[in-house]
Amino acid sequence: MALGELETIRIDQQPEDARLAALISTEILDTEPEASYDTITRLAAEYFQADAALLGFADESRVWIKSHWGEAVRELPRHKSIFDMVLTENGPVIVPDISKHPFFDGRLTLRRLDVLSFASVPVRSSGGKILGSLTIFGRQARRKMALDELRMLESLADMVAAQLELRRLRRGLNGPAQQQARAAESAAGDWPRQQDLHRALERREFVLYYQPEVDLASRKLIGLEALIRWNHPERGIIPPMDFIPLAEESGLIFPIGDWGLTESCRQIQEWCAEDPLNSSLRVCVNLSARQFSREGLADHVEALLRQFGISSRQLGLEMTESSLIPNMRTALEVLGSLRKLGVSLLMDDFGTGYSSLSYLHSFPFDVLKIDRSFVGRMTDGDQPLQIVRTIIELARVLGMDVVAEGIETREQYRLLRQMGCRYGQGYLFSRPIPAKDISQMLRLPGRILPDPEAAETLCN
Repeated sequence: MALGELETIRIDQQPEDARLAALISTEILDTEPEASYDTITRLAAEYFQADAALLGFADESRVWIKSHWGEAVRELPRHKSIFDMVLTENGPVIVPDISKHPFFDGRLTLRRLDVLSFASVPVRSSGGKILGSLTIFGRQARRKMALDELRMLESLADMVAAQLELRRLRRGLNGPAQQQARAAESAAGDWPRQQDLHRALERREFVLYYQPEVDLASRKLIGLEALIRWNHPERGIIPPMDFIPLAEESGLIFPIGDWGLTESCRQIQEWCAEDPLNSSLRVCVNLSARQFSREGLADHVEALLRQFGISSRQLGLEMTESSLIPNMRTALEVLGSLRKLGVSLLMDDFGTGYSSLSYLHSFPFDVLKIDRSFVGRMTDGDQPLQIVRTIIELARVLGMDVVAEGIETREQYRLLRQMGCRYGQGYLFSRPIPAKDISQMLRLPGRILPDPEAAETLCN
């Protein structure tokens, strides 16, 4: 049994929301290694003569490993995890012999390390919320942990909590210069600020809209692209270009992006429950450059697929050339690990980067998405039309599908079909719309959308 494959444990949503808010406020997720945390895991392993020690913090879907000793691990599934056991117990979980524990079937596998015993204690915020856990593992069954040993492990977890509190205090200093800077920022009308994004996460103000992808020959709805929006209580729906750059700069793209990926998988599960025929749909999620470069991305995606019980073919991941080229070796490793999972890989905004053609053959993409700027200029003359035709032919030679973005007119629709472009999306078929409206669209006979040749637009 792999780590995380434990009996299902129920988590109440209201306390979980408060816990996640406390976790987000630490800004600890996806940070670089820090000597202080590494020292704590090393001390834990050496004191207990453990074969591995892990310090992890858990968001909605994963346990992100801040520090490890022994077995190198970056991320683990949150679903049915040891962390969830600690959260449910609201305290330590000690299993001296896994073979005698009802939750386990003989052994527990931590990547390459088979373990027979573990002890895990919570790491709490200053307000008492369990943010993570400190866990030691052993290859052999152990005697029961003595009270003084348990207190030692809890003391090490308290040291982690102290580091988190110092981190929070350092970021929360309110010196005169900082107050003046914030006042100037407010006076200048700069919005949003980092604290606004924090608040939006805590209050669950982000929502996903979905834009249909259509088979251009049959007009059948074959997939969806998930697109994030900010449903601000006062300002209404905020488009991503107004807040994603700040999220990238501040590092909040990680929790925001993780939320979007998790919500997409949950929505896939819901649509499949509404109608099993919807399992043929593929929902595509955009990954930012920082998300893509994060270690453990494939582990995170695999954990979500298992958590929501969906097939890898139901999920697509879109990334732009700019997220790949800076580090080719890392990009190839990440794409290779995602390809092994079976998820679809889509190169977004193809054609806008100067090196797309020279690098494309190196990447294992399934789909090229023609950037809307090329589609929009197709009727302006022979050269723009030839560019689109070349991209379609290139994809055919490389064995890739093509999705044309930004189809807005019947003439663009006609030209793309003539050139053999199989799939497309754009306002001619539908704007991005909420999930409940997609549910209605999925009930159309055969999921066939109205003919754009008969009406200028389906959804204005």
